[in-house]
Amino acid sequence: MNDLLLPPTEFRVALEEAMTGTMAKDASFSRAWATGKLERRHFAKWAANHYHYVGPFGDYLGLMYAKTPDTARDAKDFLLQNLYEEELSDDRHTDLLIRFAEACGATREQVLDRNSAMPFTKGLQGWLYYISSNEHFAVSTAATIVGLESQVPSIYRTQYPALIDPDLYGFSEWECEFFDLHITSDEVHGERGYQIVLKYANTPELQQRCIAAVREAADMRFSYTKMLYETYVKPDLGEWVEEPVAAFA
Repeated sequence: MNDLLLPPTEFRVALEEAMTGTMAKDASFSRAWATGKLERRHFAKWAANHYHYVGPFGDYLGLMYAKTPDTARDAKDFLLQNLYEEELSDDRHTDLLIRFAEACGATREQVLDRNSAMPFTKGLQGWLYYISSNEHFAVSTAATIVGLESQVPSIYRTQYPALIDPDLYGFSEWECEFFDLHITSDEVHGERGYQIVLKYANTPELQQRCIAAVREAADMRFSYTKMLYETYVKPDLGEWVEEPVAAFA
């Protein structure tokens, strides 16, 4: 383990590099989505699983809030604001997700049913409960906000245009509000998460734990996203093969 405290610039680069190679936007399910290969029934399965991943996000934030000392008032305020947006804003994020699921042919009851989630989804949920309950608040912020939430804009910027493209999936903007909202909100959340980690991971040991947590979070989300393809799409489309990009003359 590195026994020297990294300066903020180097520490941030290390956090970013911890996700290299395992970004969820590059997983087979994400690529099939962005390139127009999926059907609404595949999206319905995604929505049900995604609900059981992000549905308890308010719980994760609340557990992290309880672990954050009053001396880190800015971190507590961020977690509380994030929790408010998840649970008490005009449209709860989970309600927007269920709206999309219903547009795909699923029912609210199907989405809420825990049996609709893959074992990998339940494992990701359990890991999030564990890390938000037990880790130092800087480490849990690194995992949940930097390693997971900060990825969202890069994922949805390729998926949202495909969803509302009439030549691909043809959803309405109202049906896809969940994605549009998170492109902007999670960009803000991700940056604030970085700033909290850079400020409060103030020992070499804490910095290394944060880097490891980001790497583990990215691995978890990549594996979960890949398994969505393996479980729900591969029986229809076979092994995922990335199509070559046509060269311009």
